[in-house]
Amino acid sequence: MSPAFMASRFLLVVPLLAAVAAPAPAADPGGGGCDTCNVVSEKALSLDLAQAIAQGALAKCRADGNHVSVTVLDRDGLLKIAFRDNGAGPHTIVTSRRKAFTSVTFKQLSGQWAHRVLTDPAIAGLKDTAGTIALGGGVPIKAGTEVIGAIGVSGSPGADKDEACANAGIAGVADKLK
Repeated sequence: MSPAFMASRFLLVVPLLAAVAAPAPAADPGGGGCDTCNVVSEKALSLDLAQAIAQGALAKCRADGNHVSVTVLDRDGLLKIAFRDNGAGPHTIVTSRRKAFTSVTFKQLSGQWAHRVLTDPAIAGLKDTAGTIALGGGVPIKAGTEVIGAIGVSGSPGADKDEACANAGIAGVADKLK
């Protein structure tokens, strides 16, 4: 084979290999580049804010004469802070976490979610979602309309009282959540 023939084959093969080896561009049904390929900005719950919310909830429950456990989770359901007050039952620390996890997972009050899964056969299977619990006392923490975490309270004589404490904790820092 002549050197000219080999060179022409090389010139045909190299662009073909480059096309095959090149990474595929991100899907872009509208064309013109990937408009959704950006860094995501999210608000995050700081440890100091989580602690202030938890302390506010505990203060409300203590003022009402109740000994409770309080858990605050971030938007991903990961622990920011948890504590069990003197005299709170040993089960309350796990229950407060599950209430908060339910609330952050479904982005609503855990009591509302409990009502839905216990009364609507179409979604009843969700009550078995790992880490959740069908009890009130979990409240989402929102910065504007964005859920950035949740608080769960357990140990008051009634989920409505737990929820009131959780709401009091959030209300105490409402100016920071705008």
